[in-house]
Amino acid sequence: MDIAFKNVSYIYQQNTPFEYRAIDNLSFYIPSGSFVAVIGHTGSGKSTLLQHLNGLIRPTEGTVSIGDFHLTKEEKPQNMMELRSRVGVVFQYPEHQLFEETVRKDIAFGPQNFGVGESEVVHRMRDILPAVGLPEEILERSPFDLSGGQMRRVAIAGVLAMKPEVLVLDEPTAGLDPRGQKDIMEMFYQQHKEQQLTTVLVTHSMEDALEYADHVIILNKGSKYMEGKPEDVFVRKEELHAVQLDIPEIVQFMDEFQKKMGVSIPFHRQSIKELAASIKDVLQKGGQI
Repeated sequence: MDIAFKNVSYIYQQNTPFEYRAIDNLSFYIPSGSFVAVIGHTGSGKSTLLQHLNGLIRPTEGTVSIGDFHLTKEEKPQNMMELRSRVGVVFQYPEHQLFEETVRKDIAFGPQNFGVGESEVVHRMRDILPAVGLPEEILERSPFDLSGGQMRRVAIAGVLAMKPEVLVLDEPTAGLDPRGQKDIMEMFYQQHKEQQLTTVLVTHSMEDALEYADHVIILNKGSKYMEGKPEDVFVRKEELHAVQLDIPEIVQFMDEFQKKMGVSIPFHRQSIKELAASIKDVLQKGGQI
């Protein structure tokens, strides 16, 4: 499903002394099947944008389109339940949303709530458990007896069990150690590829955006500040620093290497191994490339 924001603004507590414009005249287009990272400092409008994607809120001005669903201030789709079944949202710390007696019941809750039959739910569980790295014997355990990492995977399994076409990830690695962060992001990327999802990653991690996204949208004070391919956006150091954003570590390293060696290595999202090979070539040629 493709996603389009057209001149979208959202105002909290409109027409009161506490009125606050969280999104201001925002427009962008996300083609179906894309993996897009939305980045911005606290207060940039990321969370408000996210809430529009499955109709939790509707724009004060403008139009939000998700596939054939259109949301405006005046109207919402009559089949809002269908929209929410097709847009899966993994909120920050999703394990806090667990509530059922067993893992089986918690994973089944979402799809059953949207009318999926019991036999289909069972079939989906069998597919999803290995995808999120959980053994089948965990199904009869209480989710509250699991480790924090397992609880998060159970919550994610509940979202994936709805078979969404759009997957929205709100800081999905928050609170995890580096290994856990890598494992979770690899899992999401695998699902993105296998299920041909449209994935929207809301993140503070420039490294995750660089590694997984094919397009980046930078927000600042509720407006679109910059967008483009990660390899084009993340080299704009001064512009990113102007909105309190750092460049990814690998880009920073290449910048320091250029200052030290007086030679620039073109950045095209190369791996650490590829970068090491380029540096080796530079050193062997005496600082020329």
